[in-house]
Amino acid sequence: MFKNFWYAVEFSHDVVAGKPKKVKILGQQLVLYRKTSDNSVVAMSDLCVHRGAALSSGEIKGDCIVCPYHGWEYKPNGEVQKIPAHPDKGIPRKARIDSYPVQEKYMFVWVYMGDLPEEERPPIPDWSDIDDTENYRAVTGEFLWKSNYERILENGVDVAHTPFVHGGVFGNKEKPEVPEFEIETSPWHCKVSVVLNPPNSKGIWGMLNPNKTKDLQQRPPVPVSTTWYLPNMILLDVTTPMGQLKIFDVNVPIDEETTLVKFVALRTFFKGKWADRDARRRVFKVLYEDQAIVDTVRPELLPFDLSDELHVKSDYNAVLYRRRRQELIEAGWSVEGNTIVGEGPARVEQRVIPSPVRKEVPELASAWNFKEVRSKELLRGTADRTARGDVPRTDSLSTSDSTIEEIKR
Repeated sequence: MFKNFWYAVEFSHDVVAGKPKKVKILGQQLVLYRKTSDNSVVAMSDLCVHRGAALSSGEIKGDCIVCPYHGWEYKPNGEVQKIPAHPDKGIPRKARIDSYPVQEKYMFVWVYMGDLPEEERPPIPDWSDIDDTENYRAVTGEFLWKSNYERILENGVDVAHTPFVHGGVFGNKEKPEVPEFEIETSPWHCKVSVVLNPPNSKGIWGMLNPNKTKDLQQRPPVPVSTTWYLPNMILLDVTTPMGQLKIFDVNVPIDEETTLVKFVALRTFFKGKWADRDARRRVFKVLYEDQAIVDTVRPELLPFDLSDELHVKSDYNAVLYRRRRQELIEAGWSVEGNTIVGEGPARVEQRVIPSPVRKEVPELASAWNFKEVRSKELLRGTADRTARGDVPRTDSLSTSDSTIEEIKR
């Protein structure tokens, strides 16, 4: 799992004014709430600096959130502004927690989980089609997996599995070959475009589909593209005979073994409300089919070495993802070391990812009770790069690895 990215953590409509909301991402608990003054969303560590209570169980007071345990009052920037037990004493410098940048875009609340300055942060992908309510009809949903998000991400952009896992839905066992495909890449995404021969549509789609021939050779091919965006996002874009279908999903890494998928499915056809239930059903059918396979994949986490699993040409986008992933690990962007370790058999760790203010205000560098604890294993061999503040390359993806060159052939 990686810090220093924007994460879509919740649907905007599920963050309600006056009600703090707990979310968990990258192993860290966050509290989201809306400020009374302007209705904007605040995202802070859900961990009171005093005795570790969950602020999400507290209440909103103006633009602040009040801890349910001892009533400590936190401003949106994470600073404590009131300690009821000692109203006449000054507030300690260490009475502060991490508050993270927030944007509301494309129906989601996006939280920046990291400490890089604004100009160095990776971008939020352009998902502006979600806002195009004139041309698209949208349905949303979420789905909980007991799988690692990277396994789910790779599955979501894997064209070759569709005939076998989704045969009869949009995969076609009569024609499992993956034809030549086009590749588009940047440091933050990889898009694969291919033309497939899907089976005949069923249900409502089948009744209204203009191309109903049973002859595989006579059915028009369907353009399909799958795109991954770092760190955890997928776009499936299908040009069906009825119109365009786009499924945007974020694979929220709750922890290493649990993932919450939130999706927005757009369609340019059957745009009446009457078709929404069927549209959701189709997305969930695919998710359940994928879950039955991915939950049994071993090892549960992606191998660190590319050569630990065998790759072929149709795995090209997954191999690029793994190569980029390795660059991020070497740059110190992995979060496995950002933990506070307690004592006892239960709830022994709390992950705290540093927020931008730790670097923006140098005089506060020592004013953090919850400090970042780096994993020695993770930093072995990369300590010098981290100390210099190096970040991953942003000019292009590295494609010199012999494995990548081999599968291209």
